[in-house]
Amino acid sequence: MNKILKVPVSIGLFWINIAEADLRIMCGCPADSVKYLIKTGLIAPIEKDGVRFETGPNAILLSDVMLQNGHFSNLSEFPILHMLYKQGHIIPNHPNNFTHKPLLIGTEAQIQAQMKYLYRGNYGLISKAEIMECGIDEEWADIMMSIKLNFAFGEIKKSEEIIDTLTLEYEKIEIRKGVFIKHLGLNQFEISYQDEQVSVDLNLGNQVYESPYFLGYHQIKREYFGVIHSGEGNGWDQNRPCMSSILMFQGRFYLLDAGPNILYSLTALGIGINEIEGVFHTHAHDDHFAGLTSLMRTGHKLKYFAPKLIRHSTEKKLSALLSIDSNDIHHYFDIHDLEFNTWNEVLGLEVKPFYSPHSVDTCIYIFRAMGQDGYRSYAHFADIVSFNVLQNMVDHSTTAISQSYAYQVKREYETVVDVKKIDAAGGMIHGEAADFKCDKSGKIILSHTDVELSTEQMEIGSGSPFGTVDVLASGYQNYERRFAHELFCAYFPEIEHYKINMLTNHPIVQFNPENIILKEAEPHEYVYLILTGTVTLLQSNSSIKHQLSAGILLGELSGLCQLPSIHTYRAASFVYAIKISNDLYRHFVEENNLSERIDKLYQIRAFLQGSWLFGEGLPYLKQNKLASSMTLRQIDQGTILTLEHSKIYILLTGTLQYIKNNEVIGVLKKGDFFGEEQAFFGGKTNSQIKTDELACFYEIPKQVLEDIPIVRWKLFETHEYRKKNLAYNSI
Repeated sequence: MNKILKVPVSIGLFWINIAEADLRIMCGCPADSVKYLIKTGLIAPIEKDGVRFETGPNAILLSDVMLQNGHFSNLSEFPILHMLYKQGHIIPNHPNNFTHKPLLIGTEAQIQAQMKYLYRGNYGLISKAEIMECGIDEEWADIMMSIKLNFAFGEIKKSEEIIDTLTLEYEKIEIRKGVFIKHLGLNQFEISYQDEQVSVDLNLGNQVYESPYFLGYHQIKREYFGVIHSGEGNGWDQNRPCMSSILMFQGRFYLLDAGPNILYSLTALGIGINEIEGVFHTHAHDDHFAGLTSLMRTGHKLKYFAPKLIRHSTEKKLSALLSIDSNDIHHYFDIHDLEFNTWNEVLGLEVKPFYSPHSVDTCIYIFRAMGQDGYRSYAHFADIVSFNVLQNMVDHSTTAISQSYAYQVKREYETVVDVKKIDAAGGMIHGEAADFKCDKSGKIILSHTDVELSTEQMEIGSGSPFGTVDVLASGYQNYERRFAHELFCAYFPEIEHYKINMLTNHPIVQFNPENIILKEAEPHEYVYLILTGTVTLLQSNSSIKHQLSAGILLGELSGLCQLPSIHTYRAASFVYAIKISNDLYRHFVEENNLSERIDKLYQIRAFLQGSWLFGEGLPYLKQNKLASSMTLRQIDQGTILTLEHSKIYILLTGTLQYIKNNEVIGVLKKGDFFGEEQAFFGGKTNSQIKTDELACFYEIPKQVLEDIPIVRWKLFETHEYRKKNLAYNSI
């Protein structure tokens, strides 16, 4: 019988169990990893001495790189919380509180980042001074610190006090009880026990982390003011996304929090990432925070809305996780600080945030907008506190809050609105449905749970399955056609608007999920402007697979030149598009003398779309601006390149070599880029770049890329990967 059990759980996630050593290692730690383990039965309920708790891992092997293909690789917050509370390792007198502390295994850099991230994930801002830096006066800062200490059992502890760590270098090292691990290479490991060993490879290659649940496909009618319910579960619910909503207002979409697998949820709803105007953020626990990196991978900066207190807490956690300066977050989001207890206007939508007692800095939101019958309102109360726990804080002897403040919190929670979604998970840090039994709001929705509602709870509040909508004010405008007009006006800024009407006066067609819109190497009669949803770009002779969002024009040059399509375009969700005949589009282009410009830009755009760096997430306006700024250079064989700090470079033809100590340690091919370290990250590599043959590459000015979040994100991810890979190759 094998002494080491290895189970592939999901892409980038493995389970290693050595029963004789009482060691269960979760290898890899992507978002929602706990849900994967529950789904596969590796986490299961158990009872001992009359106490019910759960089985699960007691160690985590971290990825060597924090990011892979745009997503976090190391999100240990919920797995650690599971060990501490669901398994009982930190609960006094618990029958399972006799084993070792949770163990993190990884490189020194990743462990340090995780310990800081877990610290911020537990407490948010950790001092009165940090709170006051957010503009909070001393009296309120004292109240907030009292609340934190109540949730922290009177003491804010360093991560080292509750978590053990094991730092990997390059030699075989013992984990526990005769179990050894050896670091073989970047994200490659060997685990051995007695005469057995297994290998673990955490590299994703061209794959991405999967979602543990299937959401189907949904069609959402764009309303004037409404709420799309995009998640009602919590960090343990294996079948549903975490509590979240999406506001529709005047044709724009606003996310309320960004939990794990947010892009998967948006695709299921038929909403492209480029349709999102911004995100309102409640707090920085992973089930409301982990999707932020997906929102950093867009062609334009999304707006980030939150009170400064919440923003600072989020920035500190995100910067700890990524090992970057907190100010770098501003490269990816357009920051809009909101005022507590005040109606803040956001493009006609009004929002009032209230501070809410929780273990980290948290706010709740009430939104309102004028409809046909006056103001209509929606309240989003994520991670609130139960009235019983709140009263216990009043009665606490050393970290008490005042009775008057407790009454104030209750009054804010009891605000009457048309639709109110509440956290009803119960327990020490969540709300109770029973507290809202007498609430006079038009509709109460119970959310943030991983168990079925009781009969009593069902009598208090409604459910809201994924993709259902509460319409607060109906829309009588065609937002898709208005969006099309705005896109074409921006795409052809020199053309009079009345001429643009010729393009928008065409049918809007629907493509069902998984339908092919255009097929590679086949002629087509129409070009399509994508208005809603997500489209996948595929190319048969390569591994290219890019996700494209609203604002993309499919089949433009091939339609103008009566050529077959260069790529295959496939609907990833329900997609709506304006359908324009090739003949009419050709007439428009020729009539307005646009042929030369379109042809020139298209050739460069076609190359960019085939590259990993620029192939997804860029609307045509960004693509055109980028293409117009690029300069082509040709370099002879054997040349050592001198790179400028104000540019990055992307290879068009030939190959380039990374040289270190006179050895080739890497090769760059068509579509690969370089120079990001000097241009964006203030570094200077010890390696050289040399032409292996006659090579051509484009130079791109740094300033053109600075406001394109997805490009900056990919540069950062590649920089981190190359830095670690070069280090391994140098050993």
